[in-house]
Amino acid sequence: MTTKTQATIEDLYRVPDDGKAEIVNGELILMPPTGDLPSSAAFNIASSLREFSRGKNIGRAYPDNTGYRVNLPDRDSFSPDASFYTGKSTGMKFLEGAPAFAVEVRSEFDYGKKAEAAIAKKRGDYFAAGTQVLWEVDLLGEDTIKVYRVSDPDNPTVYRRGEIAEAEPAVPGWTMPVDDLFD
Repeated sequence: MTTKTQATIEDLYRVPDDGKAEIVNGELILMPPTGDLPSSAAFNIASSLREFSRGKNIGRAYPDNTGYRVNLPDRDSFSPDASFYTGKSTGMKFLEGAPAFAVEVRSEFDYGKKAEAAIAKKRGDYFAAGTQVLWEVDLLGEDTIKVYRVSDPDNPTVYRRGEIAEAEPAVPGWTMPVDDLFD
């Protein structure tokens, strides 16, 4: 009989080659790098958030691969594709608690029944950890941005090309044209 060692936050600090990972159900889950469109879209969102929040003292924008340490029964961390955080700085360590606003951009293999179930589970984890608003971005679908809110997690607001998306109440006053995802 073998016992499986539970992954720790310290294991995240040692992920090889500056890789991206999360701890789910005690396991270190490595996340493959993304391609051109998902990476560009996530960067554009983080850049827009940063520009908006500059000098406002309302929170900080973060790009892909930022680690958030959380304490859920089946999850110890998140690493969203873009995010906005209102908590205290942690210096060189992972941020403590969930981001107020998180963005998950679908990658090439984030489609199909299994992927949909995993995305829904992660959405629930974000809300249980304290995230107020979650964007699920689908660059291939007509419903490009689905905005889920903890206040009504089963009824997302949907934004398409030509429209302007928001992240109320997590980032009050910030908006982003959906078309900017593709620049």
